[in-house]
Amino acid sequence: MTERAKPAVEVGSRYDNVDYQIGQDNVQIAGFDIHNPVFGISAVLILIFVIGTLLAPEAANGMLLDARNWAIAHFDWLFMAGGNLFVIFCLALIFLPVGKIRIGGESAKPEFSTMSWFAMLFAAGMGIGLMFWSVAEPVAYYTDWYGTPLGVQALTPEGKSLALGATMFHWGLHPWAMYGIVGLSLAFFAYNKGLPLTVRSAFYPILGSRTWGPIGDAIDIVAVLATIFGLATSLGLGAQQAASGLAYLGIVENGIGTQIALIAFITSIAIFSVVRGLEGGVKLLSNINMIIAFILLGAVIALGSITGFFSNLLELFGSYIKNIGPLSNWVGREDESWFHGWTVFYWAWWISWSPFVGMFIARVSKGRTVREFMLAVLVVPTIVCGVWVTAFGGNAIDEIQAGTGALAQGLTEVPLAMFQMMESMPMTSFISFLAIVLVMVFFVTSSDSGSLVIDGITAGGKEDVPVAQRVFWATLEGLIAAALLYGGGSEALKALQAGAVTAGLPFAVILILMCISLYKGLADDARRLKYTKARA
Repeated sequence: MTERAKPAVEVGSRYDNVDYQIGQDNVQIAGFDIHNPVFGISAVLILIFVIGTLLAPEAANGMLLDARNWAIAHFDWLFMAGGNLFVIFCLALIFLPVGKIRIGGESAKPEFSTMSWFAMLFAAGMGIGLMFWSVAEPVAYYTDWYGTPLGVQALTPEGKSLALGATMFHWGLHPWAMYGIVGLSLAFFAYNKGLPLTVRSAFYPILGSRTWGPIGDAIDIVAVLATIFGLATSLGLGAQQAASGLAYLGIVENGIGTQIALIAFITSIAIFSVVRGLEGGVKLLSNINMIIAFILLGAVIALGSITGFFSNLLELFGSYIKNIGPLSNWVGREDESWFHGWTVFYWAWWISWSPFVGMFIARVSKGRTVREFMLAVLVVPTIVCGVWVTAFGGNAIDEIQAGTGALAQGLTEVPLAMFQMMESMPMTSFISFLAIVLVMVFFVTSSDSGSLVIDGITAGGKEDVPVAQRVFWATLEGLIAAALLYGGGSEALKALQAGAVTAGLPFAVILILMCISLYKGLADDARRLKYTKARA
């Protein structure tokens, strides 16, 4: 292993002479190109967690749920204030002069078309979650399944409006701002300053040479753990939803065997995609994702009420704008159980996902200006999420109001909610099967993009790592999900999810510091460009 080099500049100055080389701390073992100690410590901690959870799933679930509940109860103010800060910061970057800075330098060109770029952003960031919650969440709020937002009365016109608006609040500007901060930070410091494409690099303006020491190692390790736990949780939950849908159509029985078979199938396709790389794998699947998603979206709108869709769309965005202030507040809330159980939980979950989604966004965004980046990451997905929630959730609430379909009897199983909504539509079998296919393809894109991210972090920021290393992490995600489902069932998955959410607490602080670091870097670059142009 080579000796660690120290950057040649001090904190807060320019980065032109930083001599830290990407991957210089790496060691080559059995065809792997691994960063020491991030790879080793991350792998050991993952192994300890999985073994401990399998040996005592209920105890592990109880312990991690307690940790999650403690973090949510005592630091709700941090999650909420941080989420508001992130939105304001990202919107400010769109209008400030630093918005003209181009990722990768003035001469950099985008590597992907705008549509492929949008497709990859959405597939990695939100796609699978919307499949799971776009019906269940607004229905839960409307029917008072687990409390109602702002204490509104359930099963009323006001309840419907706030159910749509609160769902949009959880899938709109706030989560995408979290992704945007991480994505822009990593892209800027990697492609404009030549630092390794890892989470630690975003803190160079604050930490200086300490970025490459134990503090930086700890930041990257937390990022790896949050990413793989979040992906494995989503893979397990997605397998449960797909299996529920197949059973609902009478194709197979919904059991552990079916769920594990689906995980194996999804993981095998993800491995194939990861081997093909970003261009031939993730980009291709993301484009396929979007095509299927728009077909499904169009079918649900056309087969439901088109006038009802547009009415619900206006109601959703109107309620979102009207209630974004009250929903963003954390002081004196009367709906505390709902607020903690949904909003704070979501913010912790999105923050824990931000290293994965942010780094993936960074990898595909070279050549875009800061302004283009923030508009694409913040505004476009928010609009798409709003249209999707309107089509699925709005239609489900309309069915409840009309007293038609299984959802009119109440929300029973969250994985079945989407299929129960489709039951009242023409061509039920076709659109339900299309939804199952979309769930699985979304999971493949999440898995392979997540594997590429973990590869990069555990390889010290390298973007071209050995194929065997990519396969290792993609396989590990599937094995974790399958092992926990088989050995501990839903309790083990809940423990995994609780662990990922708890990791959101330290990362909330990391994101706040990242805002400071990013602005320092952008302002430094803006001053340098202004000086250079003045001298020209």
